[in-house]
Amino acid sequence: MYAKLETRTFLAMLVGVSLAFVLLMKPFIGPIFWAIAIALIFHPLQVFLVRKLGDRPNVNALITLTICMLIVVIPVLILVTSLVAEGLGIYQKIQEGEIKPGEYIDQVNQSFPAIQAFLAQFDINFSEIRDRVVSLFVGGSQFLAKQALGIGQNTFQFFLGLALMVYLAFFLLRDGSKLIDLMIRALPLGDERERLLFAKFAEVTRATVKGNLLIAIIQGALGGIIFWILGITGALLWGVVMAIFSLLPAVGAALVWVPAAIYLAAVGDIIQAVVLTVFGVVVIGLADNILRPIMVGRDTKLPDYIVLLSTLGGLAMFGINGFVMGPLVAALFMAFWGIFIREFSEESQKVGMTGGDVD
Repeated sequence: MYAKLETRTFLAMLVGVSLAFVLLMKPFIGPIFWAIAIALIFHPLQVFLVRKLGDRPNVNALITLTICMLIVVIPVLILVTSLVAEGLGIYQKIQEGEIKPGEYIDQVNQSFPAIQAFLAQFDINFSEIRDRVVSLFVGGSQFLAKQALGIGQNTFQFFLGLALMVYLAFFLLRDGSKLIDLMIRALPLGDERERLLFAKFAEVTRATVKGNLLIAIIQGALGGIIFWILGITGALLWGVVMAIFSLLPAVGAALVWVPAAIYLAAVGDIIQAVVLTVFGVVVIGLADNILRPIMVGRDTKLPDYIVLLSTLGGLAMFGINGFVMGPLVAALFMAFWGIFIREFSEESQKVGMTGGDVD
């Protein structure tokens, strides 16, 4: 009796301390998660270096991390800095009256009055939509301006998070396999289940990060290039915005280039509007429709609608990190239920064959 009390007390304290540790780490969830993602994505490179250079954990992890910094981290930092600078410039032009989003929408309405008539059939007020779009546009540029100010004011915090991510990624690259073995020994789920769940976690993280980011980069680059060719102001900014929107399956970059094409047609630039529309449908659209199922859906084993819903839910719950965390949670949910259904079905079959309970 006393031994059971000791065990229960210990387990209760173990759960309490574990929850306290999780809360302690909560402010650093972003750097920790991305350090884990880096370690998972670049693990094959780490294994390759071990085969070529021998078992030199520190050297191999350092080389892998350096390659990651050169091809991923530094370019992303440059891109984000450029995005914030472009957004700040557009916000200043809006404040000075050089850019007037409301007039652009009015021009579209004057050129295509059928749009307002069509919306009226569904009791949708065009003026309300106009005000919301203008508010969204101004709010977005204002947000980027605040981010520029925030980065300047919180430079230390930003670089602290970046340094923490790199620091953790180094140790995860070096000791990741040992940590996984330790967790498998510690968790009371059964070794086979734990290995399956860890494999699913790694598979979904790699597929989602690599797939979504690569698709976003491709679509954003294609969109920015066509905007630049057509002489549309802020091509870099709109390219990055298209890259961000492309993280949303099914809709993606079309949220940017479709309104741009409509506006070009409204102001009489018909050839440019046609070129942008054809390029958007054929090139940008196919890049999403062909690459996403191959690079994300196939590897995650998730249906397209689950990827879409989990991505939207993840973005709403976790912010920008949600485009990975959302599908990851969905994949683990399906993996847990898959294990339960398979094992429960096996147990039911055994019970049916023996005609009684199975110990």
